[in-house]
Amino acid sequence: MTVDTEKLIERMAAMIEPVRPLARPWIRMAAWLLVVIPYVALVVVVVSPRADLISKASEWRYVIEQLAALATGITAATAAFATVVPGYDRKFLFLPALPLAIWLATLGDGCVEDWIQFGPDGLSLQPDLFCFPAIVLVGAVPAIAMAIMLRRGAPLTPHITSALGGLAAAGLGNFGLRLFHSQDASPMVLVWQVGTVFILTAMAAWAGRYLFNWRSIIATARSNVLLR
Repeated sequence: MTVDTEKLIERMAAMIEPVRPLARPWIRMAAWLLVVIPYVALVVVVVSPRADLISKASEWRYVIEQLAALATGITAATAAFATVVPGYDRKFLFLPALPLAIWLATLGDGCVEDWIQFGPDGLSLQPDLFCFPAIVLVGAVPAIAMAIMLRRGAPLTPHITSALGGLAAAGLGNFGLRLFHSQDASPMVLVWQVGTVFILTAMAAWAGRYLFNWRSIIATARSNVLLR
């Protein structure tokens, strides 16, 4: 049985659909924010904003910590979206470094001040079991939206991609948490809140091999084709 190569090529070409390229990382990050910010605001309203939120907005340390946490989430999201684009500039990987460093430095400075003012008692820690589930609650929808959007790209570096995505969701979760959780002691925030962010980031990095791999993404693409 002979095969007409030209006709075969024509048939295959007719079946090919144009591929729409992914938007630039910062545009996808903006789209992600448009989806998740209303959810974070809803959680804050439902749980009830902290009673001293207006007065806290005038404290420079609180404002810097919040802006740094938000910037960490935004830059991590941008970096995550960049990692699923073939040929991306690896400089994107360092985007979250500066806001994360400012965030940690501000909290570290607060710990030093507490030590100077209160001595060893200023660094005492008490269990704060509310932090982990609260950050997970606020960051749940951002994490799900991030995973769905990242799976549309190429899983070139699954662990790095998922770690950055997890950092973005957890950073946004911590930002939302401090709008209704009144714990402001720097050692407590550093250990329980930022510690939770790092734990969730590590968990996301571990799950990258399952969330972002060629086999799962191809299977998802095939199922979408069959549903058409």
